Amino acid sequence: MTIKKLVIPLLAVVCFSCGNDPLPKPKAMLRLDYEAPKYSKVDVRLPFTFEKNEHAEKISSIKLDGVNNLSGVNINYPKMKGTIYLTYKKVNETNLDSLLRDAQSLTQKHTMKADEIESVLFENAEHNVFGMFYAVGGNAASQSQFYVTDSINHFLTGSLYFYAKPNYDSILPAAAYLKNDIKHIMETVEWKE
Repeated sequence: MTIKKLVIPLLAVVCFSCGNDPLPKPKAMLRLDYEAPKYSKVDVRLPFTFEKNEHAEKISSIKLDGVNNLSGVNINYPKMKGTIYLTYKKVNETNLDSLLRDAQSLTQKHTMKADEIESVLFENAEHNVFGMFYAVGGNAASQSQFYVTDSINHFLTGSLYFYAKPNYDSILPAAAYLKNDIKHIMETVEWKE
C-alpha cells in the first residue's frame, strides 16, 4: 500500500511537469523617453540672455562671486538628476587668453576617463557669439561642456554634471537629451550691451 501512495503522486508530478522547453529571454535595454523640449527665453540679471528648456526647473538664484568677478546660474533637471552650470566672467584686456586656456584645460582634464572628446567650433556672427562645444564620451564626470565669447566683453562657460557616479551606459539617454539643450543655449545666447 505504501508503494501505491508514493507512485501515484510521483507519476502525477512527472506527467504535469512536462511542458515546453524554456527559452532564454532576449537582452533588453531600459527605454527612457523624455518629453520633447520646449524652449523659452530667460532674461536673468546677467549680461546675457538665452533660451532654456521649460522642462528644467525655474532658475531661482544667481550666484555672484565678487572676489573672482564671476556670476552664474544652475539649470537643474531633477528627473534626470543632472545640472547644467553656466558661469559668466567679464573680459578685459589681460584675461581673455587665460579664460580660453582654463575652459579648454577643464575639458582636457576628463581625458583620463573619457573614451573620446569631440570638439565642434561654434560661430554666430549675427549676435557676435563665438566658441567651442565639447562632447565627452565615456565615464567622465562631465558629458558636455562649452564656452562662448565675443572676445571683447563677455565670456560664458557651461558644463553638464550628473548627481551620480559616471556610468556612460546608464546616463547616455539623459546625456544625449541635455547635450541638445546645451547646444540650444549656445545657439541662443545674446549679449546685453
